[in-house]
Amino acid sequence: MKCLHCGSDCKVSALHPDMPFQDFERVLRRVKESYNSHHITIVVTGGEPLMRQDIARCGRKMYDLEFPWGMVSNGMLMTERKIDELLGAGMRAATISLDGLEKEHEWMRGVSGSFRNASLAIERLAKEPSCAFDVVTCVNQRNFTQLDEFKEYLISLGLKRWRIFTVFPVGRAATNPELQIDSMQYRQLMDFIVATRREGRIHVSYACEGFLGPYEGKVRDNLFTCQAGISVAGVRIDGSISACTSIRANYDQGNIYNDDFVEVWENRFTNMRDREWMRTGECSDCRYWKYCHGNGLHLRDDDGRLIQCNLLKLKQKR
Repeated sequence: MKCLHCGSDCKVSALHPDMPFQDFERVLRRVKESYNSHHITIVVTGGEPLMRQDIARCGRKMYDLEFPWGMVSNGMLMTERKIDELLGAGMRAATISLDGLEKEHEWMRGVSGSFRNASLAIERLAKEPSCAFDVVTCVNQRNFTQLDEFKEYLISLGLKRWRIFTVFPVGRAATNPELQIDSMQYRQLMDFIVATRREGRIHVSYACEGFLGPYEGKVRDNLFTCQAGISVAGVRIDGSISACTSIRANYDQGNIYNDDFVEVWENRFTNMRDREWMRTGECSDCRYWKYCHGNGLHLRDDDGRLIQCNLLKLKQKR
C-alpha cells in the first residue's frame, strides 16, 4: 500500500527485519507466569501483518499459549483462503480498514484493487460468529460528504460494527490538507455518529481520539480514557516496549532484548499512570482536566506538548 496518512516511509522493504517469533514467544511465556493469559488479547498490527508469511503459524502458537489474538489489516491479502487459515490458527478478533467508496478508498490507500479486496474480506468476516470483527474508517475531506452512502454500503456487506477516526496532524498527514476535516465538519461528524447510533442499523463508534466534551457518552460505548500504559502495552518490531504503538518511540519504557517485560510493566510506565506532567499549555487551567487527563498520549509531541485538542476543535466557529 501507499497510504497517505501512514507513518511509514512505504518502501518495498522494511529497514528493520521482522522479529523472530521465538523472541516474542519468550515475552508471552514470561507474561503467562504472572498473569491469566485468557484475560490478555494480543493484537498484531503493522504495516500490514499479512506481509509476514508465517503469521498464521505465529497466531497458532499464541493460541496454544492460551492468548486470544487478532489483527488489524488493510484487507488487500485477506482472501477467503487466508481468512480460513487465520481462523484455524485461532484468530478471534479482526479489524479491516476501509476508507470510503472505491474512488476515495483507493485515493487514500494508493493501490488499485484494494477496495474490492477489502470489501470481500469484510463480507466474509461479517458472517463469522467466532470472530469479533469491525471496520475502521478514516474520515477526511474526500469521503466526508459520502458518509451516508458509505454507511449503506457497509450495511449491505453485512457489517455490524463500524469504528470511525480522524487523522491527527503528524508526519505526512500534517502536510496534506485533504486528510483534515475542519471544525464545522468535525461537529457534523459527531452528529452523524449520534444519529447512526440512534438509528440502530449498524453499531458505530468514534475511536480513542481524545475527550469530546458534550459528545461524551453519545459517540462511544464508554467515556474517554487513554489506556496506554494502564491496560495496554506493546512490543515494537525492534523489541522496544511501548505503552501503545501509536505513541512516539521516545515514550518507550525498555526493550525485550535487555529488560524483563513483566518488570517493565509493573514498575515503569509511571508517566502514563500519573499524568500531572501533561497539565501544561491549554491543559493547565482547563476545567475538564479531571475527565480528560491531558488527552490521548498519541496526541502529544516528542516534548510532551499537545498537538491537537478535539474539545477546542468542537468549540471553534469554523
